[in-house]
Order: sequence, then C-alpha cells, then structure tokens
Amino acid sequence: MGVVRWLMPFFAGSRKFWIGAAICTVISSALEPLVPALLKPLIDRGFRTDNPLQLWTVPTALMLLFAVRGTTGFLADLALARISQDGLMKLRTAMFGRLLDARLSLFSRENATSLSNTVVFELQSGVSLLVNSVIALLKDSMSMLALLFYLIYLNWALTLIVLAIVPAVAWIIRTVSKRLYRIARSSHAATNELAYVVEENVLAARVVRLHGAQPAQAKRFDKLGKALRRLALKSAAASAAITPLTHLVAAASLSLVIVIALWQSRSGISPGTFAAFVTSMLMLIAPIKRLSEAASPISRGIAAVQRSREMLTKVPPEAGGTHAPGRTRGHIELRRVTVRYREDGLPALDRLDLEITPGQIVALVGPSGSGKSTLANLLPRFVQPDEGEVLLDGVDVAAWKLEALRAQFALVSQDVVMFNDTLAANIALQDAPDRARLERCVAAANLGELVASLPQGLDTNVGHNATELSGGQRQRLAIARALYKDAPILILDEATSALDTVSERQVQEALNRLMAGRTTLIIAHRLSTVEHAHRIVVLEQGRIAEAGSHAELIERGGLYARLHSLQSGQGLLA
Repeated sequence: MGVVRWLMPFFAGSRKFWIGAAICTVISSALEPLVPALLKPLIDRGFRTDNPLQLWTVPTALMLLFAVRGTTGFLADLALARISQDGLMKLRTAMFGRLLDARLSLFSRENATSLSNTVVFELQSGVSLLVNSVIALLKDSMSMLALLFYLIYLNWALTLIVLAIVPAVAWIIRTVSKRLYRIARSSHAATNELAYVVEENVLAARVVRLHGAQPAQAKRFDKLGKALRRLALKSAAASAAITPLTHLVAAASLSLVIVIALWQSRSGISPGTFAAFVTSMLMLIAPIKRLSEAASPISRGIAAVQRSREMLTKVPPEAGGTHAPGRTRGHIELRRVTVRYREDGLPALDRLDLEITPGQIVALVGPSGSGKSTLANLLPRFVQPDEGEVLLDGVDVAAWKLEALRAQFALVSQDVVMFNDTLAANIALQDAPDRARLERCVAAANLGELVASLPQGLDTNVGHNATELSGGQRQRLAIARALYKDAPILILDEATSALDTVSERQVQEALNRLMAGRTTLIIAHRLSTVEHAHRIVVLEQGRIAEAGSHAELIERGGLYARLHSLQSGQGLLA
C-alpha cells in the first residue's frame, strides 16, 4: 500500500478517466447477475404450454445485456490505457529528471544498464501491471458483490456456504503473494546483472575476441542465466499453485451447495431458481479465481516500481547555494582542502593550498593517483571536499547556485562523449543553436574540412558516440563545444594524450585559440604538452611536491625533472 499511495499523485491528473473507468466497470459488473437471472424465467416458463414465455423476450434481453456490457467494457479499457500512459509519462519524466540532478555518487554505485532498465523497462512493466490489476480488482470485486447479492436474494441459507470460500481464498492469496514479492525483487536484481554482462561484452567486444575470452564470458552469462531461470520457475510454481488451491476450495463449496439445494428442492424450490443459483455460483468462481491470481501481477508490479520509488525518494538531488553573479573573473583558490573517498584509505588530496589567478594557465602533473583529476573535479563540485574551502572569485563554491557555477567551466577531455544527434546539436548542446556562432567555433576548432565533407554539413547525424570519427576529429568537436560555451575557465584533461602527431598538432592549434584569455587548468601525463604553461604544479600523494615554470622545475632537479627526463628517454611516465 505504501507503493500505491506513493504512485497516486502521478495519476491524480487522470481523475476524470478514473471516474469514467469506475462507472463503466460498475455498470458492467452490476449487469453480471442478469445472465443467470434470465435463466430462471426461461426454465420455469419457457418450456411450459399453459403459461408460455414470449419467444423474443429472453433473446432480446440477452442481446441488450451484452451490448451494454461490451460498450462499458470498451470505454473502461480506453480510460485504463489513458490512465496508465499519462501516469507513466509523469513518473518516467520525474525519474529522468532525478537522473539529471542526482548526486554523482549514484553513478558510481549503479551501472548504466541497471539505471536504464529501471527508468524504461521496469517502470513501464510495473505501472502497467499495477494499473491493470487495480481495474481488474475493481471489476471482479463488483462482479462478485453483485453475484453475492443475487445469491442472497435467491437463497440466503445457501449463500452462507458460498461465503465460506472468501476467507480461505484470502489466506491463500496472502501466503502466496508474500513469496511472489520476494521472488520478484530477486528476479529484477538478477535481470539487471544479466543485462550488465551483455552491456560489458558489447562495449568490450574487441578485447573479448582478442584475448579469447568468449568461453569465460559465456560461462559467466550461463551462470547468471541459470540463476534467473531458477527464480522464474519458483515464481511460476507459486503463481500456478493459487489456481488449483482456489478451485479446490470452490469445488468443495459448490458440492455442498448442490447437495443442500437438491435436498431443498423436495420442499418446493423451482428448477429455474436452482439453475439460476448454481449458474450464479459457477459465475462467482471466475472473479474469485481472477482475484486470487491478481497476487502475482501485483507483487511483480510493486517489486518493479519499488526501485523507481527508491530512486526518487532515497537518492538526493545535488544541492547548491544561491550565489549567481554572472560571468566570473576566473580567480580560483583552494585552502587546506582534503578529500577522502574512503575513511580507511589515504586522502586523495591532503590539506592542499593552491591559488590560480585570472587568465593564468596552470598544469597539474604527477604520477597516477596523485590527485590531479580530484582537484579538477572540485571546481564544478563534481567532488566535495571533506575539509577546507574551494573559492571562485572569493566565494566558496558551496554557496554558488549549481547552474551558475557550472556555467563558468568548459571541459575538454580525452574521453569525448557524443550524443546520437547532429554535429550542431553535439557542439551547442541546445535546442536552437546560433548557426553563425556554430560556424565560427567549427572554423576555430579546425573542423571546416570535416563539416564540408559531410553530406548534410552541421546537420549530419554523428551516430552512436560518433564512433565513425577519428580520435582527432572527436577531440576537435569537444574543443568546438567548449568554444561555443565560451566559459571563462577551461579544464583540459589529457586532451591530446591519445593522438598521433598530425592530429595532435591540429588539436593543439585549436586549443591555443580556446585558451586565449581564459583561466586554464591542464591535467597531463605527457609533460611535453605543458611546457608552455605559466605554472606547473607537481602533485604527489595528494600534496603539492613542487611548483614553478618548466625552466624553474628542470633547474631545480626535483620530481618534475626526473619525470621529464624519464619521458624524454623512454616515452613513459612512472
């Protein structure tokens, strides 16, 4: 019920459709007893010659009855579809919005397959199951009540025996539904694990083939597939058990009713009344059976929606301040900043102090794990310090409104992410980009020849992550994106590390245009790419080992000089 109450606000806008579906369902259900009711006069009078029933009476009534029931059922189904789709759209939009503003720790805990399954497939499955089950419960409950009232009208004593079915069936449903819910939760987790194996093997297809890892991956997939199959079989067994148990209880009750009814028939019960009573009771078994079977879809629906509920209620959104002054000057200062990813591990940054003045180009270098990326991620608040302050133009970044803060930064990374959209959309990341501005950015990023060679120019779709473009072209697209944003602070994260000489030269020319007049933070392993920086900061184990210009650090003969010498001789970084 907690899940159902949580879902209701998303379906509140469909109130008129709920009312329409309910009215149509009540009408259809209320007409249910009329089918056996027509049997009574048919049997009692239809075959008599002394007081015959008009030939057309029962057939006409039967046609009208099914016409009304068919129409109301059709309208109820239409209303149900509208309710389901409207609520699903609102809920899915809310979940995607939470993905867009959730704390980044969510993406370190959950893989992409799990999140996409939750937002798209699990949610749709869960909502459809629940909405359909709610309508089915309403319809079958109304039908059952209508038939019970008619049974009471016919013979209240026999009806008491029929009512004995209800608590027995309720106990069966309650017992089995608890097991179904546990199995459904486990099945969703197993499905996500299986889908994740598929995702990994799609992304690592070349590595798997190159290393002959197909047997190991097939064994891994088979193990998870068998676990999912076991859960599916358990669910099928639990669901299948409900029907025969319910039928057994109903059959026992029906047998007792028939015996008593036959005994009562000696004291004057008419054949028509007996036939109407037995027919009503047989018709009563169908809604009871469907009500008992509703436990399975409801349990599966609740389990599917539960993950969505947890994402929206337990995953906190990113929180920012209210400071939003417009374009910053680009003055950055870190004061005694400490960052720990694990309480029992060494800090990624340890009481670090650093100041970067507006327009300055500062390079961060050092061995892997020294804290370079952590430092860069502090600035747009992708990472938050455990201790100390990070200031932008003298204001702690925690006090900045997040949108205003991140508007001050542009990023060019070696891992360029492109959307399955046009070049123009990938550069501007906006719905209606400025075409003249786009063309200037394309020219500045040395992409003019590429755009001219494409069939639709800037309106050409780049496909999945622009994989058909070369590494240099993708890097220059990232530079064009940064140019279009025109942010005052630039972060370059290994922007040329994986490029050949020709591509690197083209990218470096574009980067030089991009860095002009901007505060720039460069993260690099290849020290030859940062020799032009105003200041080079060498990090080691989360602390600043030394800082200065390239010439000063070489003359000092410290860690930077050793790393530079090693790269110059072997092309490697320790």
